[in-house]
Amino acid sequence: MSKLFPHLFEPITLGSTTIRNRIVSSGHDTVLDDHGHIGDDLVAYHEARAKGGAGLIVLQVSGVHETARYTSHVLMATDESSVPGYQAVAEAVHRHGATIFAQLFHPGREVMDGERGMAPRAKAPSDEPQERFKVVPEALSTDEIKDIIAGYGRAAKRIADSGIDGVEIVASHGYLPIQFFNPSVNTRTDEYGGSPENRRRFLAEVAQTVRESVGPDVVVGLRISGEEKTEDGLVATEILNLIEHLDSLRADDVDCLDYFSITAGDSSTLQGAVHIVPSMQIDPGYATSLSEQVKKITDKTVMVAGRINQPHEAETAIAEGRTDMAIMTRAMICDPEIANKSSADNVDEIRACIGCNQACIGHFQQGVPISCIQYPESGRELTFLPRPKVRTRRKVLVIGGGPAGLKAAAVAAEQGDDVVLCEKEPRLGGAVLLAQELPYRSEFGGAATNLSAEAARAGVDIRTSAPATQNLITEVAADHVIIATGAEQRMPALEVADDAFVIGARDYLCEGPDLPAGRVLVTDWKGDWIGLGIALRLAEAGRHVSLATAANFAGAAIQQYTRTLLVSQALRSGRIAFINDARLVGVDADTGYLQSTLCEVVHEVSGVAATIVSAAPRSVPVDLDFGAASVTVIGDAVAPRTVEEAVYEGLTAATDLAARDGAVAGERAVSA
Repeated sequence: MSKLFPHLFEPITLGSTTIRNRIVSSGHDTVLDDHGHIGDDLVAYHEARAKGGAGLIVLQVSGVHETARYTSHVLMATDESSVPGYQAVAEAVHRHGATIFAQLFHPGREVMDGERGMAPRAKAPSDEPQERFKVVPEALSTDEIKDIIAGYGRAAKRIADSGIDGVEIVASHGYLPIQFFNPSVNTRTDEYGGSPENRRRFLAEVAQTVRESVGPDVVVGLRISGEEKTEDGLVATEILNLIEHLDSLRADDVDCLDYFSITAGDSSTLQGAVHIVPSMQIDPGYATSLSEQVKKITDKTVMVAGRINQPHEAETAIAEGRTDMAIMTRAMICDPEIANKSSADNVDEIRACIGCNQACIGHFQQGVPISCIQYPESGRELTFLPRPKVRTRRKVLVIGGGPAGLKAAAVAAEQGDDVVLCEKEPRLGGAVLLAQELPYRSEFGGAATNLSAEAARAGVDIRTSAPATQNLITEVAADHVIIATGAEQRMPALEVADDAFVIGARDYLCEGPDLPAGRVLVTDWKGDWIGLGIALRLAEAGRHVSLATAANFAGAAIQQYTRTLLVSQALRSGRIAFINDARLVGVDADTGYLQSTLCEVVHEVSGVAATIVSAAPRSVPVDLDFGAASVTVIGDAVAPRTVEEAVYEGLTAATDLAARDGAVAGERAVSA
């Protein structure tokens, strides 16, 4: 038992089920389905978290009715073909001592995908339009409502009979059950609309039907946003009144609900959706203020989500009575072993989530399986785990101590090779060290910290301030060389007057020179963090900025929720003017000239005192003789991209190296 986190590792009982600790992996869509069912990839994904010590794992949403298909890859629990998948994942999770629940889901008007690219159709209480996905739903008939309610019961029984320990009704984030309760969404005048009693009828009948269907021994919970945090959204007092009513509901002389899972936000607007997966701009544990209010009105178990990434954050929230259980979903995507490490008080070994949203929710929104930029093994467990062990130890030289090199070095050393990593700079981390200098991006530096620590723990011989030279190559005498030298700044071809102040973005972030007084023109080729971040940094320092991007809009390459928060900060500053679809072609003493990327129009930005250019970087070449050593080039040294690709290629380079040796997964012995 942990000495540091006694509350976090105290067992807790929900209904008739005892859960070994208070750490929860909440329902989150992984896009690891097998044609709408649970397959081997999804089983392996959840088994890794159960093996890693999680107390409770909640599966991603399962559709309860044919009208519940909100994406092309949603799990469906509408017929018996779903049963083998639930059985398989239950057995895998139980094998490691964890508890598993499944979510019961209907999106209502929150539908993302139509059939084969067509505009989506949706069913909702009324035909009120949805802003974010631009959906105008069809109003449900009374018969359809009754059939959907029955569908919740049928799905719940099917799932419970498959060996899943509990079911969770999803009424969070503006999905169907809470659409009925929201008077701005539900304009019905029948028994399911109008008065508060009628508007809560749907959810009450769902809860009663589910309890009647699964009986007294299966846990039933409710996931709900404690506040929707959006225009016309439900506020905390309305939600609390609803929870108070639901708390007293009974069916067959048993409480309908055993617990409340509290989150924040609403899917229907960009403003509310940022709270579905809050990024690093939002304070850790911020939603515990909502769960604390819920705990004041119920004796049932309360759990809460909202950027709880570290065990001390979870421990404090539980100890202070703000929640009973801590939802740490992204923390476990980043480090499936976080529970075991915390239980053993090995907190220095935790790979902390940095809230970047790039490969988790970012992948989901692209319709591809989720992962983690720091730990690409997530979602790829069957490909990369367990780690292979080499039969014959080799000498491996890694050139470059950025994310790609650090991951390659750590994995190669874990597999049993003798690894030397040389980095020309005094600090490890590469471009990550620049990224953390941008506003609302400081946590990104954690990626460098985590990867460096992993390499050190694996036994890598790390040499900083050590450029790769021919003498070093001779000294190390490597059997294999991995080149991860990253990328460097390049400046595009521009017409620049002698008296114009022009500086590259990387030089600006590294050197921090004083800029001449006046408006700053920031030009951005990609629409990523760099241009937008520099513009925000300048605006918050009191400067007026014109941000010109060659992308369709500022931050176009950033995950949607993260971009929403950044751009909202920019708009609030009142100091940033946006110019889209334009590239820089020239600068004179006080004017920047921008060529439209769409046509022949040229924009002139006058009154410019300084221009900061964020252009496409260039790979750093290596011109050395490696003799008989085999060579692999990875990351930005191949082609400049992002940290995600760099870390992934570090993983694959080391794994491929082990495969050449005929390594065996899971073997512990390594010959000298």
